[in-house]
Amino acid sequence: MNPIYIVVGPPAVGKSTTSRALAAQFPKSIHIPVDDLRNMVVSGLMLPSAVWSDALAQQITLARTAVSFMALTYQKAGFAVVIDDFWDANHASDYQGLLDQVQVTVNKIVLLPTQEETHQRNWQRSGNSPARAYIDEGIRIVYQQLTPALSQLEKAGWLVIDTTALRVDEVVNHVLSRTASSRT
Repeated sequence: MNPIYIVVGPPAVGKSTTSRALAAQFPKSIHIPVDDLRNMVVSGLMLPSAVWSDALAQQITLARTAVSFMALTYQKAGFAVVIDDFWDANHASDYQGLLDQVQVTVNKIVLLPTQEETHQRNWQRSGNSPARAYIDEGIRIVYQQLTPALSQLEKAGWLVIDTTALRVDEVVNHVLSRTASSRT
């Protein structure tokens, strides 16, 4: 059966790049960025911030629910699926419907370079853009929340990868060697 991956982590850690590279390892695959679904909202889009409103939580849950249905649909059609999403405290509950599927193995990956490296990657990616400060704030918040949750995530089967010194191909090879996957 074709694998499903959920790749999460703080902003600017290379989730999209890694997810696309991972998907490319399979003869039929799809990369589903959750942010792309969220950005389909034409009016009333809520952006993540330090204070999460009910409207923001609803939009994130809707996107993750839609992505879960997409993942199952494509997986049943013979595609490997790689979901790319940011980590937050509600993450597990938003994906519970997908994770509870008996016939489906979902490989859960956390990309986690050092916080300093993540800020550096954001600076390289954003430069002097006004988005840089917004993303830096998101990085600080996610590391503050994610770090104490790491042992629980690992106990729940999440593969946590320190990508500080790894190239994308090395991360992909590590994921493939440590997860239940079939590249047929």
